[in-house]
Amino acid sequence: MIDKLKKLEAIANLLEPSAEQRTAWNKAVQTYADQFIDTIDERQAFIETEESGKAILDVPFQEEAREMNMLIETIRTEVDTPGLNPASGGHLAYIPGGGIFPTALGDYLASISNRYAGVFFASPGAVRIENMLLRWMCQLIGFPDTALGNLTSGGSIANLVAVVTARDHKDLKAKEYDKTVIYVTSFAHHSVQKAIRIAGLREVQIRYIPVDDRLRMDVDALEKAIAADKTNGMKPFMVVASAGTTDAGAIDPLDRIADLAEQHELWYHVDAAYGGFFLMVDEIRPHYKGIERADSVTIDPHKGLFLAYGLGAVLIKNVEALQNSHYYLANYMQDVINEVEEPSPADLSPELTKHFRGMRMWLPMQLYGLKPFRAALEEKIYLCRYFYEKIQELGFEVGPYPELSVMLYRYVPKEGDANEFNAKLVKAVRADGRVFLSSTNIDGVFWLRLAVLAFRTHLYHIDLCLEVLEELID
Repeated sequence: MIDKLKKLEAIANLLEPSAEQRTAWNKAVQTYADQFIDTIDERQAFIETEESGKAILDVPFQEEAREMNMLIETIRTEVDTPGLNPASGGHLAYIPGGGIFPTALGDYLASISNRYAGVFFASPGAVRIENMLLRWMCQLIGFPDTALGNLTSGGSIANLVAVVTARDHKDLKAKEYDKTVIYVTSFAHHSVQKAIRIAGLREVQIRYIPVDDRLRMDVDALEKAIAADKTNGMKPFMVVASAGTTDAGAIDPLDRIADLAEQHELWYHVDAAYGGFFLMVDEIRPHYKGIERADSVTIDPHKGLFLAYGLGAVLIKNVEALQNSHYYLANYMQDVINEVEEPSPADLSPELTKHFRGMRMWLPMQLYGLKPFRAALEEKIYLCRYFYEKIQELGFEVGPYPELSVMLYRYVPKEGDANEFNAKLVKAVRADGRVFLSSTNIDGVFWLRLAVLAFRTHLYHIDLCLEVLEELID
């Protein structure tokens, strides 16, 4: 037995590399990372290849080790070359984020120490950091000091946590689901509908409220819908507003919606995954009046704070309701119950085993301070306004004036179908590759979208986008 254990130990110790090995691996990774960042402006925003990274399958898992340099080269050619380059300043589609450098350092430090950020007992410092970040976000949107929430992997899980908390707090019964109503617009992010289904509310009635000419929820229509549902014996339960829609960047009339939510005792959730951090810009902050009256808010640091993917947040005003939905104590966890100085994230979310993801946000905020984040957000607003003016000079039609950093536009040719033309145009832009654009369909009209949020996007990239579009329509 002893001999066998010693032999196994010798092999298992390969998992603890020597200082020399760590230095070599660190150097190889750092060299590649530096080269990637230093040449980012030379890289295309989108590369379409026939192989689509298929050669990654030629590196199967095996018993013996592989060399780091070979693996990095595989990453370079098969992962970081084909498809969309989210780190590019030319990423003007979907909702870009970024991946500022210190967020990677934060992840590295969190992974090295492997702190368990689920319960206060296990890592009080990590839990303090995560709750500190949540309280700062609660303060940003105007929630009381008693509010909290949870750091999630993104807006989808944040919306799910909010829906589950609302469901339990309002004490919904399964036998009532077919008469229960949730109010949204067609511009609500699809993760909201997904959360409703995953939360077991498939039979709930989803009422789609019309929008006004600025693509914001029509509050008068909402009021009529709630009244009609009550008259017809339905049970209004929840209203979901958007503070920055994905399609057009529109902010619903948050304050007026709050009035109706309070009047009819609806759970009021605001999806601010994309737009929430624009609250840091003084000029824009008045547009969010009423968000502080919500019961819950989704906000994504990996969007508006330019962090690498994998960090969203749900903020809940009623922390007791959040805990009642998610708390559970197993016998083997009995040692942790005496430590209650800070709420434990595992008690406030579906997750138990939890990566210390807060470090990827805390470190950049401490290293940079808030000033450059605020300036970058304001810059993105003005870049979108600049594009809105310049694209019309090229003969394009535009949608509503942008409230934030997303806008709609399309080209209407003198002959032929406009939808078909714009579909071809966006494909041509992707084939060109210098910038990456996306599209959407609103009431049968094919629109191109500009979404400016990548932290590396500056005036050069907007002018480049205009140049590409002008070349292609000609």
